[in-house]
Amino acid sequence: MNKQTVIIIGGGLGGLFTGALLAKEGYQVTVLEKNAVIGGGLQTFSRAGITFETGMHILGGLRPGGAIHKICHYLGIDVQLQLRDVDHECIDSITYLSDGHTYRIPEGREAFTDYFIREFPHEAEGIRNYVDALYQLADEVDFFYLRPEREGLFTHSEQFMWAASDLIAHYIHDERLRDVLAYMNPMYGGVEGHTPAYIHALINVLYISGPSRFVGGSQQMADALARVICEGGGSIIRDEKVTVVNVDEQRLATAVKTASGQTYKADYYISAIHPSRLVDIVEPGALPKAYRMRVKSIPNTYSAFTLYIKFKPDSFPYINHTCYYQDDYGLVWQHGTYDAETWPRGFMYMTPADEHQGDYASKMIVNGLMPFSVVEQWADTSVGHRGTDYEAWKQHHAERILDRMERLHSGFRAHVETYWTSSPLTIRDYYNQPEGALYGVRKDCQDIMLSQLPIWTKVRNLLLTGQNINLHGICGVPLTAVNTVEALVGRHQLVAKINEYYNQTK
Repeated sequence: MNKQTVIIIGGGLGGLFTGALLAKEGYQVTVLEKNAVIGGGLQTFSRAGITFETGMHILGGLRPGGAIHKICHYLGIDVQLQLRDVDHECIDSITYLSDGHTYRIPEGREAFTDYFIREFPHEAEGIRNYVDALYQLADEVDFFYLRPEREGLFTHSEQFMWAASDLIAHYIHDERLRDVLAYMNPMYGGVEGHTPAYIHALINVLYISGPSRFVGGSQQMADALARVICEGGGSIIRDEKVTVVNVDEQRLATAVKTASGQTYKADYYISAIHPSRLVDIVEPGALPKAYRMRVKSIPNTYSAFTLYIKFKPDSFPYINHTCYYQDDYGLVWQHGTYDAETWPRGFMYMTPADEHQGDYASKMIVNGLMPFSVVEQWADTSVGHRGTDYEAWKQHHAERILDRMERLHSGFRAHVETYWTSSPLTIRDYYNQPEGALYGVRKDCQDIMLSQLPIWTKVRNLLLTGQNINLHGICGVPLTAVNTVEALVGRHQLVAKINEYYNQTK
C-alpha cells in the first residue's frame, strides 16, 4: 500500500472522485470542504419535506459500458446508486412558444438522425453528415472513452477547434433546425462563435447515447464516494475552509491553513476549487505573476436563476425526461445575455424522480440562465442578509418563470403549493465559483490555450482537478479525476486498471 498523504481542497464532485480513486490506490486522503454538506453540485437540500438537487440533474455515461459507469464500478459504488433511465423514445423535449411546436428527441444515434430527417426532410443529407461529425469529433477524445490518451492538443482534426455554432451551420442550412440542434447549449454554457465544437459534440454524444437521473437525489453519489475515501483510511472534514497554501523556497507546498485556525500537512495537495480561488490563497510570490494573471483572465461561463417548486399532492404529472423551452427560434445562443423586459427567453425544467416514483411529481426544478452582472448590485452581501430589494427581485423573476410555465402547461399555478429560489449569488457563495459560474471557466476556440490548464501547477506538489480542467459535468469531472490521479500513479496506469477490472467482472 502507498503510504503517501494527499490533501484535497474542496469536497465537490471533482474532489470526491479524485479522493476516492487515490484512496483505492492506497494514498491516505484528507478532503477539506468549506461547507457543512459535501458534494458541490451533488449536494441536496430539503424544504417542507421535499429534497431538491442543486446541480446534478441529468446523467450521461452511467449506463452499463459507459465511461463513468466503469469508474463507479471500479470504485464499487455502482451498485449503491439508485438511477432511472429517462424515456428512451424521448430523452429531451424542446418547445417553441412562437409556433407551439414540441420536438421530442429519441435516444440512440440512428433514432436521433431519423427523427430530425422526418422533421426536416429537406435537410436529410446535412443531418446525416452533422451527426457523423459529432461522433467523429467525440472519437478524437480518448479520455471520453477511457482509452489511453494520444499526445498533444493539436493532433485533432480541423473541425475540432471550430466554433460549435459554425459546426452546425456548416452542415445545416435551415435556421430553425440550426437552433433546435443547439438546444443543449444550457448544458455547457455555449457562446456563439466561441464554444468549441468538441464540447458541443461530447455533450451531445453523451446524452444521445442515453441519459439517466438519480432516484431520491444526487447526494447519494457524494456519500458513496465519501465512504470509499473513509474505508481507505482517509477522512473528510466539513466546515473547514482552506485560506492559505504555504509554499517553501523550492516551490513545494508544505501545509494548508484553514479559517478555523487548523494546519494540515501532506506529501501532495490537490485543488478541486476554481483556479482563480486557488491562486488567491497560495502564498504571495509562490506562483509566477504570469501564471496568476493568466488564471485570473480566463472568462467564466454564465450563471443561473433557479426555481424550486413543491407541487400539491397528486397534482402535476411526472415527466421522465428534461424539458427545454424557447420563446422563439434564433435565441438559443443568447442565454448569456439579459433583458429585464424579455427574460426568460428560454429555460430548462425537470421533475426529479422520487423513490417509488408514481404518476405524479412532487417537485420541479427550473433553471433560467443569466449573467452574474444582473445581481452585481448585491455582490457585497452574504447569504440571508441581502435585503428586501433582493427578495423582491427574486420573487419578480420567479413569477416571470411561472407565467411562462402557465403558457406551457395551462393551469400550472394551481398545481404549485410553494416555491423557493436561488440566484447567481447563491452559486457563487455555496460553490465558491467566481461570478456564480455555472460550469467554471469558459472554453474558447478563439483562444483555446488560455483555458487549457494543465494538471500540474507551478508549485511542484500542487495539482488541479475538477470541472475547470478538460470538461465539466458528470462525465468530464470524473474523467479529469482519472487524469489527476494518473499524474501521481503513472500515465495510463489507472485507465488500464479500470478497464481490466470492468472486463473481468462484467
